[in-house]
Amino acid sequence: MRLFLCEKPSQGKDIARVLGAGQRGSGCYSGAGTIVTWCIGHLIEAAPPEAYDEHYKRWSLEQLPIIPERWRVEPKAATAAQLKIVKQLVGQASELVIATDADREGEMIAREIIELCGYRGPIQRLWLSALNDASIRKALGALKPSNETLPLYAAALARSRADWLVGMNLSRLFTLLGRQAGYDGVLSVGRVQTPTLALVVTRDREIAGFVSVPFWNIEVRLSTGGQRFLASWVAPDDCSDDAGRCLQQAVALHAADRLGAAGSAQAVSVATERVREAPPLPFDLGTLQEVCSRQLALDVQETLDIAQSLYETHKATTYPRSDSGYLPESMFAEVPAVLAAMLATDPSLRPLLKQLDRTQRSRAWNDSKVSAHHGIIPTLEPTNLAAMSDKELAVYRLIRAHYLAQFLPHHEFDRTTAQLLCGGQTLQAVGKQVIIPGWHQVLTVPEADNADGEAAPRSQVLPALHEGLHCQVDHVDLKALKTQPPKPYTQGDLIKAMKGVAKLVTDPRLKQKLKETTGIGTEATRASIIKGLLDRAYLLKKGRAVRASDAAGTLIDAVPAAISDPGTTAVWEQALDMIEAGEMTLETFVAKQSTWITQLVQQYREATLAIKLPEGPACPLCGNATRQRTGKTGPFWSCCRYPDCKGTLPFQNGRQASTKRSTSRKPRQMPK
Repeated sequence: MRLFLCEKPSQGKDIARVLGAGQRGSGCYSGAGTIVTWCIGHLIEAAPPEAYDEHYKRWSLEQLPIIPERWRVEPKAATAAQLKIVKQLVGQASELVIATDADREGEMIAREIIELCGYRGPIQRLWLSALNDASIRKALGALKPSNETLPLYAAALARSRADWLVGMNLSRLFTLLGRQAGYDGVLSVGRVQTPTLALVVTRDREIAGFVSVPFWNIEVRLSTGGQRFLASWVAPDDCSDDAGRCLQQAVALHAADRLGAAGSAQAVSVATERVREAPPLPFDLGTLQEVCSRQLALDVQETLDIAQSLYETHKATTYPRSDSGYLPESMFAEVPAVLAAMLATDPSLRPLLKQLDRTQRSRAWNDSKVSAHHGIIPTLEPTNLAAMSDKELAVYRLIRAHYLAQFLPHHEFDRTTAQLLCGGQTLQAVGKQVIIPGWHQVLTVPEADNADGEAAPRSQVLPALHEGLHCQVDHVDLKALKTQPPKPYTQGDLIKAMKGVAKLVTDPRLKQKLKETTGIGTEATRASIIKGLLDRAYLLKKGRAVRASDAAGTLIDAVPAAISDPGTTAVWEQALDMIEAGEMTLETFVAKQSTWITQLVQQYREATLAIKLPEGPACPLCGNATRQRTGKTGPFWSCCRYPDCKGTLPFQNGRQASTKRSTSRKPRQMPK
């Protein structure tokens, strides 16, 4: 019997339909000697410390570090019934095809079941990039040998064990040290979550500590031949900063007087260059999350959920958890089919499709830039737009536009820079004249903000200028401005920072080790990391921004830099890539992680944490102070006299809650 092992029921249903396995059974489909079954995500999980020894139920410094000699797993209670079905079917199989998601975690979901069941028969790998019928048939005709994707399992297992070692040991270590310092909450430490949190804490502190500096700018409205345009005053070097901002009011006032009295300005140089902009690549997941955060105000987890729905439910787009925006060169042959499917889906595209150059091979088609996954693009078959929600439709249209852009001309414009003299002062005017709209027909590019956090001036078309031309001064506008602090992170900004963390690393030793492409987390996990920090109230939503809570600052101050520095985690992420490439073994990686954890525990076991205790509201029962604690449902305020007094208040967005509420409810369970 040939068994297909999928990741989730919807995936199993799609593959079974193409295979002709239409008979529904308990947790599976069958037909013609083939059975399709599925996991429901991970059916088993790493066992907690108490599964190794009952003594670990009580947290104690003396027990640390906890380093398993033989790693254990245990069934997830919620999916135990499906695990029983899968184990029975694997035991009966004579041939097995792994059909889980085509990534590290998908490989692990299948391989951990295969290992648990002791299956020793032949294995092949179904590598799907889309769940429409044509893509499934294509993948079924090109099954990969099992050993080709086995390193993905090793990398996923290494990631899982590293997360366990860091989370279980360091969360216990610093929580216990925190309690000695009077902090009653759990200090949750994670291999990726803590350096991610450190990015936000650092940014928030930069904002809080920012000292605004006044500067002056002069904008001059000029005209020639009946056409008006704007020019900016160029401040002398000896009174300006690195960004060219004038820091001396007296100099700016003098310049404004001279400009206003001059009456005219003379062009001394005019230079025009033709700029050609290639279209942006199709989306990888991180870039999609950035753009949807900026343009559609979507949370990063919401964007991932929508992209997953477009892939699984609507069969409208390809696999979403991709880390590459490039496309395999072989897929260029599918362009006519993809465009035909788009037209069948949305006939209003017909005028635009007529303008496309279907033979144009943009930089997106590049085999050397594609590893496991390619850019997110529309599929080969029509979809039903009417079945999509408004948000799904908006995300689909963005994905579609990035694909269509590959077949439109470069965006071309002339950028003209003119230098003018006016009353002994230098002015500069910059103009933009669009020559070929090109791919801008399908994608609008918003104006970038300037360095001071204010909107950049809109592009202008300059009149025909030439050297020696005199222009009339119509108006002089002297502006008193202030430098602005850095902007707080949005979720999209945070994803971008996690992806490009190598650029933020200042430690020269770490920087030397890091590739510029190294990030922290993966396309598949970054959204869940941010969501976890929000759920724990370490991050707080403030409009579209995310800010760090007081508890977050407490945690980052408590843990050593080796844990909170994104560069450290990025080096480990690089090691996971090496395991995937067969350049490092799982055993070597875990041994290094275990040694590192052991050294940290020994170094900090006797440490005294200087923790600033968060101030809570008055206890609603006795009026004494409250302390932040963390229970099963998250943080809350609890009386400092607990357990003698069981007064509690909810913790709302990192702020104290109103005391005007009932106090008769049961106290929340204290953390371990």
